[in-house]
Amino acid sequence: MALATVHSRAQTGLSAPAVAVEVDLAGGLPALAIVGLPETEVKESKDRVRAAITNSGYEFPMRRITVNLAPADLPKEGGRFDLAIALGILAASSQIPVKALQGHEFLGELSLSGALRGVRGALPASLAAADAERCLVLPDANAVEAGLAGERITRLAGHLADVAQSLATPESAVWQTPPAVTSPTPEATGPDMADVRGQPQARRALEIAAAGGHSLLMIGPPGAGKTMLAQRLPGLLPAMSRDHALEVAAIASISGAAFNAEIFGQRPFRAPHHTASGVALVGGGSTPKPGEITLAHRGVLFLDELPEFDRKVLEVLREPLESGHITISRAARQAEFPAAFQFVAAMNPCPCGYQGDASGRCHCTPDRITRYRAKISGPLLDRIDMHLSVAPITRQMLMDTEHAGEGTTAVRARVTGARAHAEARAGGPNAALTAADIDSHCRPEPAAATLLERAIDQLGLSARAYHRILRVARTIADLDGAPEAIGSAHVAEAIGFRQLDRPG
Repeated sequence: MALATVHSRAQTGLSAPAVAVEVDLAGGLPALAIVGLPETEVKESKDRVRAAITNSGYEFPMRRITVNLAPADLPKEGGRFDLAIALGILAASSQIPVKALQGHEFLGELSLSGALRGVRGALPASLAAADAERCLVLPDANAVEAGLAGERITRLAGHLADVAQSLATPESAVWQTPPAVTSPTPEATGPDMADVRGQPQARRALEIAAAGGHSLLMIGPPGAGKTMLAQRLPGLLPAMSRDHALEVAAIASISGAAFNAEIFGQRPFRAPHHTASGVALVGGGSTPKPGEITLAHRGVLFLDELPEFDRKVLEVLREPLESGHITISRAARQAEFPAAFQFVAAMNPCPCGYQGDASGRCHCTPDRITRYRAKISGPLLDRIDMHLSVAPITRQMLMDTEHAGEGTTAVRARVTGARAHAEARAGGPNAALTAADIDSHCRPEPAAATLLERAIDQLGLSARAYHRILRVARTIADLDGAPEAIGSAHVAEAIGFRQLDRPG
């Protein structure tokens, strides 16, 4: 009886738990059985492995073969274990040395010819394998993700025969080292703020939102520039650290989308259509997969035409906006995904979009306007830091090409400085300050405290809104170069960005 153990990795959320592929060859009628909670794609690997071994020039043993994927209580999915199963069979049948498998992990789907196909989640697996001090062998198709691991040990191969030859004769190994991927670029990318004409208050709000990581709701008529402003927010955000950039890349890796090394380090910008379902937004499925809020992690989630989204869909945003993560529970499994996104939304002031227009185009009744705005619940509005009215662009602003506003580079420099104050003070952006942090770092001056008390009484602000005003005021003070004090002007401006608060 021959036995071989090959190390591999499963995928659960963003984690890549270790899986031991145990292959046993015994006497009896030829058969191949796979146990250890395999799903359909894994069960089908027996046919792919048999053809791949034969077409790679090796012998498929005509014995009773049992493949165990341990631990047995961890669900296994996809074709990611094909390569490990094939190598286990070759090692158990003495066609490659068993000792050569030590210190390695293997991921890859096999074609019938023995060629290796890429798999999802290669980057989390690379990082986990390096932490276990093993070399991970991946298909050539995962070269970019392998390179993102930096100094981590990974190897690339294009064919089962190449892997087997490299293990059997290490001195003539034919697998390759992945190309290094450069660190995140500190330069601003994307559309330029200089393209925005006029809108000084909206530009100011966007700068404050970027500096503090605050959520923002813009209300204005069609063509006022709400979408244009939102698209420029990612370029204003400070450069990501390498660890944060790897988090974003790992999410892209498990989502199944081909990762482009050229966008490594850039903040994601997600803008789902208003017909998106709750599952599309937060993730889910029988096998939990990330949704839009996770794909926007460390970046911006933009919901245009906010009242057109189904109300039940919008309500699923409540918990992630507060916690920064989402836990998806299903009958068979549970997965947790990060969701520390910056929320930006846009809406019209009324169903037709032209409330208050001087031309008198709006014929919406007060009752219709109330029903339209009521599509967004009070608790969700309460969780949005800043509410801003965006005025329509005048003809003079649109045609004035000589007095363009500041570009992204200049605004981003101020944002980066203010964010640095916040990071040094509390280890994160002001939007993430806890109640204890607010008590310690957001104490307004006496006159500012009096102003805030009046606002609470007159607007009927909730405790959550009170804390959000203080967080925004803290950011405004940081931008003004006052990292210690919060004055009346800072509080007054922060209160001005709570335009949709409802009394009572």
